[in-house]
Amino acid sequence: MHIALLALSLLSLPIIADAGWKPAGNEEPTWRILGLLTATIGLPYFLLSTTGPLVQAWFARTFPKGTVYRLFALSNFASLLALISYPFVFEPWVTALRQSQAWSAGYIVFVLVCAAAALYSARTTALSAAAAEQDINGGPRPTSGQLALWLLFSAMGSFMLLAVTNHITHDVASVPFLWILPLTIYLVTFILCFEGRGWYRRSFFLGPLLIAVGAMAWALHADRSLQDIKQAVALFAGGLFLCCMFFHGELANMKPAPRYLTTFYLMVSLGGALGGVMVALVAPRIFHTYYEFGIGLVVTLVLAAYVVRRMPLFVPLLVIACLGFSAYHVYYYIDSLSGNALVMKRNFYGTLRVRDVGSGEDAMRRLMHGVIMHGEQYLSEKRRRDATTYYGTTSGIGLVMKNLGTVPRRVAVIGLGTGTLAAYGRSGDVYRFYELNPDVIEVARTYFTYLSDSQAKVETVLGDARLNMEREEPQHYDVIAVDAFSSDSIPVHLITREAMGVYLKHLNDRGVIAFHVTNRFLTLAPVVKAIADEYQLHTVLISDEAEESDLARTDWVLVARNPQLLQVHEIADVANAIEPIPALATWTDDYNNLFRILK
Repeated sequence: MHIALLALSLLSLPIIADAGWKPAGNEEPTWRILGLLTATIGLPYFLLSTTGPLVQAWFARTFPKGTVYRLFALSNFASLLALISYPFVFEPWVTALRQSQAWSAGYIVFVLVCAAAALYSARTTALSAAAAEQDINGGPRPTSGQLALWLLFSAMGSFMLLAVTNHITHDVASVPFLWILPLTIYLVTFILCFEGRGWYRRSFFLGPLLIAVGAMAWALHADRSLQDIKQAVALFAGGLFLCCMFFHGELANMKPAPRYLTTFYLMVSLGGALGGVMVALVAPRIFHTYYEFGIGLVVTLVLAAYVVRRMPLFVPLLVIACLGFSAYHVYYYIDSLSGNALVMKRNFYGTLRVRDVGSGEDAMRRLMHGVIMHGEQYLSEKRRRDATTYYGTTSGIGLVMKNLGTVPRRVAVIGLGTGTLAAYGRSGDVYRFYELNPDVIEVARTYFTYLSDSQAKVETVLGDARLNMEREEPQHYDVIAVDAFSSDSIPVHLITREAMGVYLKHLNDRGVIAFHVTNRFLTLAPVVKAIADEYQLHTVLISDEAEESDLARTDWVLVARNPQLLQVHEIADVANAIEPIPALATWTDDYNNLFRILK
């Protein structure tokens, strides 16, 4: 049966999404993404996920004296190698199409090898099979309580993996590739706990676990300004290691006789899926921000209290004391998040938080997306129409707006934020903001007044900007401001050769495309220049140190068909040449290389 399913799965190859899956751009993406993944890699992925338990069952039948659970550690070690090698060895050098073709070819080899292993196992002699069956039958049947514990400990491992990943990448540091660290730790703990040499000992890990969980709970509640990023990442990464060693170590200690290993792995897989679903699908719908990390810390200590309940009395009491300490700090962490924000919203795209800072004439309202500021506005009537943060009059986009003489002007802005650029709007102008996140549009209209105060006609278009622009007739924009690259997870499809073609379709002959490339960790200006050079466009880099207190330091790359637009003295006087990155290939929809442009 398994060989037949493997053969059927070959019909899914190559794993390339059909163009019919291209979304409208304004729908809720979760279910469409799951549908796309199911249609393209669903059956191969399902069969790959069954390989470990099945091969171990064949192994136990064929080699009854072997250490079957060590194969689980080996499979996780292979996953770790793939995780580490992909972004640094394969992605920088191989296009997405070639990756898909190579993966599909590799999968065919896997199907042939797996079929051979199945046939080899099936041909085991009756005597060997009987001996193997007799050997692996030892051990009691798992109880319903054991099944529940397998499910729970596995679920908490993946739950904490995603919770910690969300926290350190959204609330601590927006650093590219940082998500690799928690996943590496998660896989390492599986390898150590199932390798078979007793790396996990409860008596050794319990004390460090209590200290780490208590420290993480305290760090959540503590003033964030007191936390150094390197120390915070080290704390949460180390804490995740101890939590996952506890979950997976206890799971390994509860593993049954090999006869029931398929049941064991089924519960482990279901638990892993359940933990992922709770963080990725359920939490965004019931929590306003990332509360699940704190909740996970408390549940971890509840499980610790359960497993030590039969140890000497001082041990459970110590765990309960740590539980009370951690629960106290988690509660006040959640309360503080709610108390200092005017509004908090969370959806598929992350968390938004609006809060007021400062006082008097300097009082401002600020929009935060994780640790990234997406704009702020003065609250006083006198100053609330001032362009702030990345959009001041000395910034690249500010100089473009100041020296763009055509009236009326048509301006497209990709990325709404607080709508600050609408402050430049004049009577007769049309400003069209493209925004992917519906919550951002609601917040910008409800808690900020840039859109309503603007003298221009302001339009908002919900959905992915590129998808919407591809479907629109030419709009003859004077300015297209692409402002979507300030975080660690940049929308690559907005900065490719094909994306530039879409922008040029909508740009009039005397128009300017302004790319906001301010980023602490990525050097994006050479990427824009390489694409512009292919279209024989002219580019300049405007770096503004923002000496005024209400402005932020910015880098804007201005792109134009007509070089005279970039030779206006106010622009030319501050323009910088863009240094190319050696051997940086042009980004396309089929290829990009974040690793090469790391600062």
